[in-house]
Amino acid sequence: MKIAFTSSTGEAVDQHFGMASAFYVWEVGPDRAELVGKVSAITSAADEEDRIAARAAAVADCAIVYTVQIGGPAAAKLVSRRIHPMKTQAEVPIGDLVARLQEVLKGNPPPWLRRAMNGGVAAAAEE
Repeated sequence: MKIAFTSSTGEAVDQHFGMASAFYVWEVGPDRAELVGKVSAITSAADEEDRIAARAAAVADCAIVYTVQIGGPAAAKLVSRRIHPMKTQAEVPIGDLVARLQEVLKGNPPPWLRRAMNGGVAAAAEE
């Protein structure tokens, strides 16, 4: 599954969702993980609602977005697209987050994460 990280360098989650200049996108599975690209965060929209919608669209193919902070309207926009926002509250190395996520994936992930791993369709009956 694809995971987006708000980062200024690609090394650590160090930006607020609404202020990030880019999203670093990783493909993460239980046994492998790799950086697949960098998506520019669109910041030229006229109003905040349009900027939030543009940012959500930029990460539309991701299951999770890791960010230091995210406002309520932006989090709601992601959730409505079936993207799970994860706040780190502080700067955290992306490698650490990927390793933790892989450990969860190797074990018994929660239902929402199983659905994300399976493209959003499987495991819905388990909730």
